[in-house]
Amino acid sequence: MQQDIKNKKQYKHLNAREREIITALRQSKFTLKEIATELGRSESTISREIQRNSSGTYLLTYSGIFAQSLYQNRKKYASCRIRLKNDFIRGYVIKKIKEGISPELISGRLKMKYGESISHEAIYLFIYQERQDLAKYLVRSHRKRKHRGAKCSKQCSRIPDRVPIIARPKSIDDRIEYGHWEADTVVSRESKACLAVMVERSLRSVKIEKMKNKSAKEMKRCVLKMMKDVPADLRKSITYDNGLENVLHQEINARLGTKSYFCNPYHSWEKGTVENTIGLIRRFFPKKTDFACVTPRQVNNVQEWLNNRPRKCLLYYTSNELLKVALTG
Repeated sequence: MQQDIKNKKQYKHLNAREREIITALRQSKFTLKEIATELGRSESTISREIQRNSSGTYLLTYSGIFAQSLYQNRKKYASCRIRLKNDFIRGYVIKKIKEGISPELISGRLKMKYGESISHEAIYLFIYQERQDLAKYLVRSHRKRKHRGAKCSKQCSRIPDRVPIIARPKSIDDRIEYGHWEADTVVSRESKACLAVMVERSLRSVKIEKMKNKSAKEMKRCVLKMMKDVPADLRKSITYDNGLENVLHQEINARLGTKSYFCNPYHSWEKGTVENTIGLIRRFFPKKTDFACVTPRQVNNVQEWLNNRPRKCLLYYTSNELLKVALTG
């Protein structure tokens, strides 16, 4: 019982992903209570988050990226305090560091011998913030202290108007209607050239186009080319990953009349249809393939093979067979 009470009292701050979800749901006109339910948080937490981290007007200018930046800035300065609490500890640390003893061993000895509880991280911060001349005595010395965890560029998406996959309608998740696509790229270290791949979630219809390089302009060109002959009622949404080749998704939407959704970072399984298709494409173009040497005819042959391949998930029909039914129905 005491353990249950302790667990209930634990609280975790909102993270970057949750702040992006709040932004998307507010754009979709969700109420505070509905947002709280989606995130498994209290309504007061959501309300307080919006009030503290909005850039202007209370209801209109909440941005997940801006809010995360404000939070990180507050957190950074909240931890600014004097490292190592007294002269004795400072002198001991300086002496032992010069003897080549690691901060972790110094921390352990201070606690064992003198009852002083100082973390090794505090010692590292003392060295890099106040006594950088001591860094040369560390086993792995660096001019600057490396930050723990992922870099900001990994945590904060640089894709404008990004709508997270959690805001995607359930009808798309359940594959009950046609016209919802997933997009990705097949790359190789051998060259800048790569492949753009799109797969329709219900019909498993595959489109493949060779890209000169993995740039946003090339991705836009290829997506528009692949979707050019697809009927308008079969172009409803495209789900992407967070690669910078997808930053022009809004321009694609404007041309095709689609909506775009984005997977969570490092959650490739959230667009598993295209990931599985790429696995099949790798049978023909292994990881060391130089795509600069791959011809359009070879790409087209693989595309045709995939679209005429029976699939168990389609009750052993092919994508082309079901596509004909969808077009005539």
